Amino acid sequence: MSVHDPKALLEHLRRWAQLTPLHIALRHKRQGQWYAWRWIDALRDVERLADGLRQHGFDQHSRLVLSGAFEPNLLLLALAAQSVGAQVLTLADNLDPQALEQQLWRIHPSHAYVQGRLRDWAFTQRLDFAQLLGPVDPAQHLQRWWQPTGETVLWSEEGTGWPDGLGVVLEQWLHSGHGLAFPENLASARRDRSEVAPTGLVLSPERLQHLADEIESRLAPVGSWRRRLCDWAIAHPQGGLRRLLKNRVRTLLGFQRLASIWQPLKAGNEPTWLAEFKRDIA
Repeated sequence: MSVHDPKALLEHLRRWAQLTPLHIALRHKRQGQWYAWRWIDALRDVERLADGLRQHGFDQHSRLVLSGAFEPNLLLLALAAQSVGAQVLTLADNLDPQALEQQLWRIHPSHAYVQGRLRDWAFTQRLDFAQLLGPVDPAQHLQRWWQPTGETVLWSEEGTGWPDGLGVVLEQWLHSGHGLAFPENLASARRDRSEVAPTGLVLSPERLQHLADEIESRLAPVGSWRRRLCDWAIAHPQGGLRRLLKNRVRTLLGFQRLASIWQPLKAGNEPTWLAEFKRDIA
């Protein structure tokens, strides 16, 4: 992970917790329920996690490796480690256990936080998020009746397999002061995204291409009359049919409120659907 200025990110977190303490900073779907963290909750959790890390011998000389899906626990732990002055690194979340152990042995971090894989390693201290944070009632974050209308929400469905992705997500979230939401898992991403109807996407080029493939799969087969009708509609931007088709696809994918899409400065060839959306947003 590469974060340009960890101190600046922490200052942004403190700023939003002071200016908009009760606004929603993070959302995550867990076991079919949406949970929310206000800005003041996020700051308090980072401070409590930092205290827990220090109790585990964590200091400015420590090195923490993170591996897993992006979600509140992982982001807050990264910020807590940086607040102590430690170095934060990431390993891909799709490594098999043997490859993961080899990578950890090569890096030799002082601490590791690995989601979903329960094996312990003698050469590094494995961190338990719940133990670091201390007793918390999960119900305090549960939101049973939530409508996203009027709320600005960034969306990410990534993990540590995206090189530098954690740094990108943290910067986009904390610089903007917008809420940031995550799906329960990749398999439920489209459904969860439709429930959130995000206003901004923070996704890797690979994930954007995956969405392009998903859109392609929803169009009629190439050569069919319905596909020719779609191609004709797209080629005639002034037509109402084109708008109808695009709006239908947007709603299916949860993009009806989309207003921004993050892209790296040196982006390569972008999917056609992304170029179309960027033109509409502009």
